[in-house]
Amino acid sequence: MAIEAAILEEIKKYQTIMIHRHQRPDPDCIGAQLALRDILRASFPDKKIYAVGKHYPGFDWMGQADQDVPDDAYHGALVIVVDTANQPRIDDERWSTGAAVIKIDHHPNDDAFGDIQWVLDQASSTSEIMYDWYAANQADLTLPDDAARLLYAGIIGDTGRFMYPATSANTFAVASKLLTYNFSMTDVNQAEDEISPAMARLSAYVYQNLEILPSGAAYLKLTDEIVESFGLAAKDSTSAVVPLPGKITTVVAWAIFVESKDKTFRIRLRSKGPSINELAKNHGGGGHALASGATAHDQAEIDQVVRELDELVANTKGENE
Repeated sequence: MAIEAAILEEIKKYQTIMIHRHQRPDPDCIGAQLALRDILRASFPDKKIYAVGKHYPGFDWMGQADQDVPDDAYHGALVIVVDTANQPRIDDERWSTGAAVIKIDHHPNDDAFGDIQWVLDQASSTSEIMYDWYAANQADLTLPDDAARLLYAGIIGDTGRFMYPATSANTFAVASKLLTYNFSMTDVNQAEDEISPAMARLSAYVYQNLEILPSGAAYLKLTDEIVESFGLAAKDSTSAVVPLPGKITTVVAWAIFVESKDKTFRIRLRSKGPSINELAKNHGGGGHALASGATAHDQAEIDQVVRELDELVANTKGENE
């Protein structure tokens, strides 16, 4: 049985289904999660379907997860985890208390959790995978207009408006099919492209203070104090500034260190060519070859990451010369 059919058959066995995503969400994980919830609710109105995760007001334009989900809802439930590479990143620890787990993701499957795993690390996004799952089973499923909007939002979010290398012919084909549904592509694109005046000022700070090394490696540290000085709360997402160094011609790969509540630093690693996911693994993280994340526990580890990134970019340039 094909994996798409196997997942549908597993879903049919359960009366209650809990859908989880990763912490600190992005449009792809929210799009895949909420679209799957809407597809299942439309297709199986007798089932109880919940999307679980912390509320982030900045993503209210996409929709909201279900709040105040009781613990006992997990008893005998199927749990589906989308767009999450490893178990510590899953939002809401109750995911492990269900009866069975399905993992659907497009990150490298270094943490192979779940009773059923469907991981396509060459796919542009989990939202693209989710549409392909629907298409393979469309005789049994209904795709509401708003679910199509969510999947489109997820795809353009993770492809950087179709700019990143994982964008494929299938990505464009899926986007084309989604646009036949009743939603405004322009509204979605605008929502993902807009930033607040405070974030615009932070963006200017990024350009003014980014350290660019001779190798083409670049880095920047954003403390809570810096973020708050622009009128942004420490809890606000700084994801909008992460792609900015890549617009600079001399930057090859970069790291942005963002202070967390526990005073460690979340490392956002990006690259135009050299693979940076092994570097991320060295510091408790991982991800894609050109987009990864990790954690630095102190200034010494920040300095170490910068040295490793500098050496990685310099060595890659040397190999290509």
